[in-house]
Amino acid sequence: MSEWKKSQYKGLRYREHETNTTGVGRSKRPLRYYVSVYKLNNKTVTDVYGWEGTRIVNGFLGEGDHPLTEDNAHLVCAKLEANRRSKTPPFTLAEYRQQNQDGVEARDKAKQEEEARNITFAEIFTEHYFPYVQHNRRNQRSIEREEDLFRLWINPVIGDRPIREVMPIHLEKIKKNMAKVGRAPRTIQYCLAVVRQIFNYSLNNNLFVGKNPAGATGGVKRPKVDNRRTRFLSRQEAADLLAELSKNTPTIHDIALFALYTGSRASEVFNLQWGDVDLFQGVAILKDTKSGKNRAVYLTQEVKVMLTQRRSKDAQAASLVFPGRDGVKIMRISNSFAKAVDKLKLNDGVADPRQRVMFHTLRHTFASWLAMDGINPFHLKELLGHSDLKLTERYSHLSESALKTAALRIQNG
Repeated sequence: MSEWKKSQYKGLRYREHETNTTGVGRSKRPLRYYVSVYKLNNKTVTDVYGWEGTRIVNGFLGEGDHPLTEDNAHLVCAKLEANRRSKTPPFTLAEYRQQNQDGVEARDKAKQEEEARNITFAEIFTEHYFPYVQHNRRNQRSIEREEDLFRLWINPVIGDRPIREVMPIHLEKIKKNMAKVGRAPRTIQYCLAVVRQIFNYSLNNNLFVGKNPAGATGGVKRPKVDNRRTRFLSRQEAADLLAELSKNTPTIHDIALFALYTGSRASEVFNLQWGDVDLFQGVAILKDTKSGKNRAVYLTQEVKVMLTQRRSKDAQAASLVFPGRDGVKIMRISNSFAKAVDKLKLNDGVADPRQRVMFHTLRHTFASWLAMDGINPFHLKELLGHSDLKLTERYSHLSESALKTAALRIQNG
């Protein structure tokens, strides 16, 4: 390594690179490595500037990049020397570099905060919230519905607006637009729920600071909806429906049979694997349910016979009990179920959509039959996987009817 040499400026030294050079022709010479040596508080301090040609400390010689030259290094040395004489920090190159870095970080943070203040509702949905939903939510139909609600109703009103500027009045406009074209109160309610979830996501991930205008205390009234379905099948209607399904769609028949006698939701049936079915004990474990908890359902003799017939000898634990075509998971009930319902005229003369027979009616039928048999409401809650007893109370009138019938038997005694 070469020896240190004095430059033309006091306190500024350099050493030369053994092989690398700079310049051309007569001006060609070895590349220099600069340092500045001085006394500070009775101690020798060495400021390392580095190899010439590299960028000198940003901002010290004005805006823009300045290559390290002997003259530029001298200018920095002189400024630091003036600071030391006036006792005005920074005193050393290291202190200035730290101060400069702190300043850069502060400016970057301020810039990020300003960008966060101006982030639009649409940017949060497309870049943050919706990718999170796609990755974490299993119900594809729910994902698609949220995307449609955002595209059709939310984005046109508040998509381009910074989230911090979204007010209750804007959500009232969404409500008004939806009601104007006849959207159901439940759909409007669901749309506002999506807005609320986006705000909650933004709050939890530091994308927004403030009050959620779609929250419980946000001031936006949600349409009052009684969307509970109370229609259930009689024993004869259920038998006729299963018989009709068995004629053309055996897989849908088996899915319907399982749902009817276990109270399972469609998604829970679709997810069921053979490893979760114990035919000997007569129990199946439903995983990834709506409540987020696993739930046991108990198999009637008819269901056990059906499952026994479906199970092949080489069925693997991870194999789906009710696979779709090519073994893939079924995502929704096929139209064959609705066709069977229509053929049996189960919805003839039914104007209220809540009272129409659909696949979910099988779950209500399961619950209604048990309620009519006088099952304890707490037991029914567990069998249905309800998170709150209030959800189970819709069947209480059926239980009361059964109790009344039982009590009045005394008059026939």
